[in-house]
Amino acid sequence: MKSRTLLSSVALAGALTLTACSTGTGVSLEGAGPDGKILYAAIAGEPDQLDPQKTSSYFAFEVLENVFDTLVQPDENLEMQPALAESWEVSDDQLTWTFQLREGVTFHDGSAFTSEDVLYSLNRIIDQELANAWRLSAVESITAPDDFTVEITVTRPTPNLLSSLGGFKGMAIVEEDNAESGDITTKPIGTGPFSLIDYTTGDSIELAANEDYWGGAPEIGGVTFSFLSEGNTAIAALKSGEVHWTDSIPAQQVAGLEGTAEVDLGIVPSTDYWYLALNENSSPYDDVRVRQAIGYAIDRDAIAQVTSYGTAEVNQLAIPKQSAWYTEYNKYSTDLDKAQSLLDDAGVGPLELDLLATSDYPETVTAAQVIADNLEPLGITVSIRQPDFATWLDEQNTGNFDMLMMGWLGNIDPDDFYYAQHHSNGSSNAQGYSNPEVDDLLDAGRAETDTDKRQELYAQAATIIADEASYLYLYNPSVIQAWSPELDGYEARGDRAVRFKDVSFSE
Repeated sequence: MKSRTLLSSVALAGALTLTACSTGTGVSLEGAGPDGKILYAAIAGEPDQLDPQKTSSYFAFEVLENVFDTLVQPDENLEMQPALAESWEVSDDQLTWTFQLREGVTFHDGSAFTSEDVLYSLNRIIDQELANAWRLSAVESITAPDDFTVEITVTRPTPNLLSSLGGFKGMAIVEEDNAESGDITTKPIGTGPFSLIDYTTGDSIELAANEDYWGGAPEIGGVTFSFLSEGNTAIAALKSGEVHWTDSIPAQQVAGLEGTAEVDLGIVPSTDYWYLALNENSSPYDDVRVRQAIGYAIDRDAIAQVTSYGTAEVNQLAIPKQSAWYTEYNKYSTDLDKAQSLLDDAGVGPLELDLLATSDYPETVTAAQVIADNLEPLGITVSIRQPDFATWLDEQNTGNFDMLMMGWLGNIDPDDFYYAQHHSNGSSNAQGYSNPEVDDLLDAGRAETDTDKRQELYAQAATIIADEASYLYLYNPSVIQAWSPELDGYEARGDRAVRFKDVSFSE
């Protein structure tokens, strides 16, 4: 999904044989971690690359969450806590943020972490206009008064700066030589609790415990990520002990896994959302009435049911109900008469609609089939394309679509949900939406330090965005993960951050 990103991303995984971990008890790695055992994790797809600042792949971030650190990071309540920065303060005018860095931190190759690494990493994002440069749009300068102090000067109050710097690993602090050489794409060097020791394309990624980690050495010897897109196979491997953890779980299997002694199941509401977007750079989708017509034609309840089997929450805006930033909105009831009337008003007759889904996210294909059925009575014939995600991104970025389905993962601040996607200058505004009133509201929301006023600004912006169908929001999914009962210390998180640092095997 875009990103915290774009639904991050995927690559089609091939068949996988897990003979190396068939014991189900972990494999001893001498000298690594207190108990030396390896945790075997099955994820649903292969990363497109391992440069945290360039990838938009969720599969990449599942791995990189354990390899890299950010200045700050969210806890289980999504509140920002110290990481590479052990403390910070902001000036009275809210324009200067001063971060005190941890001393004694090293990268996996033994080189020392200093303020210069922070300057390089953040300036790389800004100067190269990488995917998350929009998060730093208010930054005027970044300086390092000494080896362990960083000052960030902003052009306006920036209440979401901490979440922008640490909300996910797309803002990771990287090593300059590793990045400049290009090795970071397949051999990343971070400061995190695990280091990469091997990457076998199409098969697996192996991490080893970082015994010198600033937060203390992990309890386990390492993690091996295998790419297993077939959910039924992943569940069978988990039950047999071939893997210890997976999130490759068909929603229809959730009910059968609940309450079983074979696995521990984690289901928590997520901060994600799934949506449809129509290409406003082409006719007739530049007409708001046509977009609204499709909004009234689709059956969100049916889409959520077939993709999530009752584990998702239908929502016509982005931010989920459990968030303090939630806004009630229920404009688009399924109403074919209303939809037809809008099409008639727009002078639009039968249409051929190109819907861009991706084979790497099967739920997009399943949803597309429901949507095609929903639109058929209106004389809209839907052609479903389902390339791999890398191709999907290319097609989106070149505007080669009528409508697409995707999602955004791991959002924290309301700015994450709306700015990049719907501001006229937003970095992920592939649909071509532009409304000066929305721009003003989103700009104001970024600078407003009063929480109540800020919430009202985003509520107004979100309502207009939905009214004008910049996105047709569908639902907020749940995070669904399962793991072996012999794993202690793991919990599923609403932001989907997969952290194995504090996991151990029970005796």
